[in-house]
Amino acid sequence: MTAALLLTAPLIVPFLTAVLAFLFRHGGEGRWVSVAGSAVSLAAAAVLLREVLAGGTVAAQMGGWAAPFGITLVADTLSAVMVVITAITGLAVALYATAEIDRPLEQLGWHALFQVLLAGVTGAFLTGDLFNLYVWFEVMLISSFGLLVMGGRRVQLDAGIKYVTLNLVSTILFLSGIGLLYGTTGTLNLADLHVTLHGNEDGIVTLIALMFMVGFGVKAAVFPLYFWLPASYHTPAFATSAVFAGLLTKVGVYALMRMFTLVFDQDVPFTHGILLWVGVATMVTGVLGAAAQTDFRRILSFHIVSQIGYMVLGLALMTPLALAGGAFYLVHHIIVKANLFLISGVADRVAGGTELDRIGGLYKGTPLLGLLFLIPAFSLAGFPPLSGFWAKYVLVKASMDVELWWVAFAALAVGLMTIYSMTKIWGRAFWKPHPTGAVPSLRTIDAPQRAAMLIPIAALATMTVIIGLVPQPFLTLAERVAVELLDPTSYVSAVLGPDALPAPEVTE
Repeated sequence: MTAALLLTAPLIVPFLTAVLAFLFRHGGEGRWVSVAGSAVSLAAAAVLLREVLAGGTVAAQMGGWAAPFGITLVADTLSAVMVVITAITGLAVALYATAEIDRPLEQLGWHALFQVLLAGVTGAFLTGDLFNLYVWFEVMLISSFGLLVMGGRRVQLDAGIKYVTLNLVSTILFLSGIGLLYGTTGTLNLADLHVTLHGNEDGIVTLIALMFMVGFGVKAAVFPLYFWLPASYHTPAFATSAVFAGLLTKVGVYALMRMFTLVFDQDVPFTHGILLWVGVATMVTGVLGAAAQTDFRRILSFHIVSQIGYMVLGLALMTPLALAGGAFYLVHHIIVKANLFLISGVADRVAGGTELDRIGGLYKGTPLLGLLFLIPAFSLAGFPPLSGFWAKYVLVKASMDVELWWVAFAALAVGLMTIYSMTKIWGRAFWKPHPTGAVPSLRTIDAPQRAAMLIPIAALATMTVIIGLVPQPFLTLAERVAVELLDPTSYVSAVLGPDALPAPEVTE
């Protein structure tokens, strides 16, 4: 299979699926077109990952233009893994959406916009140049805004305005950074930028790096740029919240990882020192915000912010172990957080809401849902032997290896505060009786819809358990990601050829 087909298939499939889902939006076929297309996307992503693991980084130049002048698609281990986890999340949410998304939203094109969003996320992971990264970010922004306000409720429109406003600020910074970087180097190809900027420590380069840090920081929802996220993620359909929670901020984290290892690869303690403080502040403020909330989805939204801090911490420490921990955390968190939002949707369906003071009795009436909640909740908090334990363990160990004891302490303390938030949800939504005396039951949901909701939740929970019980293959994969990030030789060679590598420094 050619490199071009390997890299374009995960992009073409969701776009074709979006077109077909839109054409069939007035009947019930559109939802199943989305599910089938998501399954094909997963198969294409799995083939790409297999090829990358077997043969190394895969790159292709679109339109017959050689790099760095044309459009480059490239997949190393990190990109391929992120494409696979995007497809897994997409399939889970697509199946869940068949039970939640009602006919009016389907007729407005929910499934089509959902597939366009998946294509945008996938494109951001596979692009090999900065301008096309901007294009894919815009695809994500347009589709996510459409999904966010679909339904037209006042609270959705208010959230949509906040969401778009902050993201437009990010876009302006991103475009300004692109312009300055192109004016400085004459290229926007990521591999070519690595060669051009190698060893360059000019002040303008540091300024551009800071612009990208802030621009991508908004996308990733880091401190103090995260306020748009908890103000918006609790307002749309639960399937929309789940795909947002699982994927959108992770694209920002991925962009930070890519830019501050491949492009700005020089030793800049100034920028990485900022990332360290930002990561810790994001962890702490996010978990404190979650502790103050009383709504199921608002708590989960603030915890997205908190957990992003762990991923940024892995980049800031910039050691092989820390980067491996950051990559491992990315995958773990996508699975867990998307699952928790799906569970909140089932809780809303059977208990009548997500405000913790107005619901209850979920464990008595739906013990299966209680078990399915405890698995990702404990994993998010870092309980062994679930995936979250290993993700936190690696990052804490990486912090202690470089003797940043206060960082390790902060990471552990945030984990304890996460336990508090999860037990608050458990105590109020699952354990205490329902205020009206009702006993929520899954049987109030039609059997086909109940299966469509519970199957993806159970599948994601099973993945969390498997990663926790058998962590070594996943840790080995994360270590490979870290090696490639710290030494992007294979990435540059795949895109530009081996002759384009910067000459090794000669020491006298």
